[in-house]
Amino acid sequence: MNSFRWAEPKSVEQAAALLAAGQGKTCLMSGGTDLLGQIKEGIIAADVVIDLAAIPGLSYIRREKEGLRIGAMTTIAELASDPAVQREYPGLRQAAFLIASPQLRNVGTVGGNLCQRPRCWYFRNSGIICAKKGGDMCYAFEGKNKYHAIFGGSPCYIVYPSDLAPMLIALEAAVTVASPKGERTIPLAEFYALPDRDVQRENVLAADELVREVRIPPAGKGDRSAYLKLEERGSWDFALVSCAVRASGPARSPGGLRIVLGGVAPVPWRLGKAEAALKGKSLTDGVIRGAARAALKDSEPLAENGYKTALVEAAVTRALLSIA
Repeated sequence: MNSFRWAEPKSVEQAAALLAAGQGKTCLMSGGTDLLGQIKEGIIAADVVIDLAAIPGLSYIRREKEGLRIGAMTTIAELASDPAVQREYPGLRQAAFLIASPQLRNVGTVGGNLCQRPRCWYFRNSGIICAKKGGDMCYAFEGKNKYHAIFGGSPCYIVYPSDLAPMLIALEAAVTVASPKGERTIPLAEFYALPDRDVQRENVLAADELVREVRIPPAGKGDRSAYLKLEERGSWDFALVSCAVRASGPARSPGGLRIVLGGVAPVPWRLGKAEAALKGKSLTDGVIRGAARAALKDSEPLAENGYKTALVEAAVTRALLSIA
């Protein structure tokens, strides 16, 4: 492991200034559950690590007229146990509760979960220079790709591992990000970037920006949400396929329907065709299963991950039936 300097800024503004001065050689640490592993494995060679835990006032959950505001340093455990989250956004509570183990939920943060790096074994191998690390090719395309993308993969077939991101996108959440220039708000649906935009990055954060807060619009009367996660292991694991759904109004004519998948693409994958297939229709078993099949029209499985198509159909069906 390379040596690095440890920085403890006392404000978001100081942290952003350190990021700007680092010229890409500075890393942010929130809970550290992902970053420390990358440093030890030689995936990251940072000159400076910025400890966000040193900044006061970044851990909170506030229910306001404009909706829910969640500080980036709020732990996953705090999110899962918050009464307002449990009452008004049950799908978000489910997503948070299904992350990792109790020990990791007590340490991992909302901001860290939304900004984590992919788990691809080629990316995580310090001896392999894949496209995401500046190389010429994605080794998963013709290599071991059991856990890789079936949507939107080229030129890099990673899947984005966050459990919170699909559910928050379904809830139309946004993130507030800070930099030395000030703050801006980005809809979470626009926060993640496909590999054909920038193969070495997973989001649109500039080099001097950090996530400060997540904002969720207020839950409306009759809003329903759910999160379903299919894993390989019975204890805890990253999702093979996950499905976040949100709807409002009666089941016979739901409005505001959003369906977002995790574990199947380099970004949380919204199922626009499945949503269109359900528009103006009652959420009956047959209609739901037809929409689940429509979700697969754009899928492009690789040699070893075709099983994910069946999991997508099952996950979409089960998640929608749970809110029908």
